[in-house]
Amino acid sequence: MGLSLNPSLHIPLNLFWDTDASKLDWEVNAPYIIERVLSRGTWKDFKNLLSFYGKPRLKAEVTKLRHLDLRSLAFCVAYFNVPIEKFRCYNFKQSNQLHW
Repeated sequence: MGLSLNPSLHIPLNLFWDTDASKLDWEVNAPYIIERVLSRGTWKDFKNLLSFYGKPRLKAEVTKLRHLDLRSLAFCVAYFNVPIEKFRCYNFKQSNQLHW
């Protein structure tokens, strides 16, 4: 069963194992949903997100995410053709490095 407000859009509920998926709102929780699908979803899940939010909105949302794993960040840099320095998660990680 997929999470859906739109009958043609399905995202596997197992991506949201730590959340009550029935309470997720596609607009309010967009950053959380996008981050989870990018880091744990499949290519099909990503394409579903792309069809729902559109490339411009998805591009804007991913650059504002505070956390994104390195693999997903590298994918977004290449897919959206945006310099890595434009991603909040990259700048956030750089400013929070441990100093010994």
